[in-house]
Amino acid sequence: GLVIDGRTLNIIFQGGLEEKFLALTKHCRSVLCCRSTPLQKSMVVKLVRRQLKVMTLSIGDGANDVSMIQAADVGVGISGQEGMQAVMASDFAITRFKHLKKLLLVHGHWCYARLAKMVIYFFYKNVSYVNLLFWYQFFCGFSGSTMIDYWQMIFFNLFFTSMPPLLFGVLDKDVSAETLLGLPELYKNGR
Repeated sequence: GLVIDGRTLNIIFQGGLEEKFLALTKHCRSVLCCRSTPLQKSMVVKLVRRQLKVMTLSIGDGANDVSMIQAADVGVGISGQEGMQAVMASDFAITRFKHLKKLLLVHGHWCYARLAKMVIYFFYKNVSYVNLLFWYQFFCGFSGSTMIDYWQMIFFNLFFTSMPPLLFGVLDKDVSAETLLGLPELYKNGR
């Protein structure tokens, strides 16, 4: 791991040493920036996103972490003694740092799997509907007449095909939470 303070970050950003800093951080499993300003924190996140072209996650618990959380792809705010500014600026909020493991490994895996199934479901639903309209045009000689009333089309999307996404969104869990916490490498399978 690498621990770097605000003064060193200031030297890196003012001296044009970003490339060397990133080369050093590539050899580390984790990088911790301490005693740095909010601007420096967001600059580190932007540098990593821009140069390494990776997805970034920022975790903060106070008002000084808001710019870093907003600069990241995913922001996690920890509600605590320093106020709620980080929570209000974040994508996800947790009460303690120890809940981060469950947020990423369990809920992140489930959310990814559910979204992947929903995309497939919506493609299937729309392809079936368009095929129905296509074959209807053969029987009416491509006259452009409508097969389904406008209200029926609204009800088709609103009532008749809304149950599967709701059920998948609430009930679908391909792997139990205990298994996902016990085997963190399962997180990579979805990606």
